[in-house]
Amino acid sequence: MAEERRDPGGVRGVREDAQDVREPRGRSVRPEEAHAWEVLVATARRTVSDGLVVGTSGNVSVRVEDTVLVTPSGVPYDRLAPDDVTGVDLDGRQVLGTLVPTSELPMHLAVYRTTDARAVVHTHAVHATAVSTLVPELPAIHYMTGALGGPVRVAPYATYGTDELAENVLHALEDRSACLLQNHGTLTYGTTLDQAYNRTAQLEWMCRLWLTASSVPGLSPTLLSEAQLAAAAERLQGYGQRG
Repeated sequence: MAEERRDPGGVRGVREDAQDVREPRGRSVRPEEAHAWEVLVATARRTVSDGLVVGTSGNVSVRVEDTVLVTPSGVPYDRLAPDDVTGVDLDGRQVLGTLVPTSELPMHLAVYRTTDARAVVHTHAVHATAVSTLVPELPAIHYMTGALGGPVRVAPYATYGTDELAENVLHALEDRSACLLQNHGTLTYGTTLDQAYNRTAQLEWMCRLWLTASSVPGLSPTLLSEAQLAAAAERLQGYGQRG
């Protein structure tokens, strides 16, 4: 989405000095939520440092029981502090913090209500967004496609922050853990923020790979078959360290 650009000093709850005092909204923050917020902020900052978003575009969320912690709207990630925790329940009612949640909240909540997601990452990654303008799904250019459930579909364009966009994303995510948003960006989810972020990074890399291979005049990239993707997906389930 295209987060509104606002002067951080004018956003309620973004402190200019230690003298400012905010009134808390809702209940107090639990220890597990404080830890999850720390990881969320680190992940959001990583989307900027890795070039997946610019400024305050994109957003990140993580579910802790029935509370969803989300990045706030229009606040640079390097300005977020431990006491800026922003959280809503699954119906979107704010239960933690005073900062306004991301405008893409409907999309995040739709994913949590419909899938087993525990974390969601949304970016405006350049190559992935470029692919979203060209094809209805990312062709199976690499075996990591299998790790996302199959060829990544493109959700039809809708205005950011709307229920229509959330619905389009849910359709694109059927049997998938990632999708592209037409003329917009990417969305991935996982059981952890690390997994959701890694899926985002892999998706952007595959989009760049496909664009590069497709740009060679007179040649078309070799694509993987459904059987090849299924074999890769099965093998990837056992990837990494045990225990």
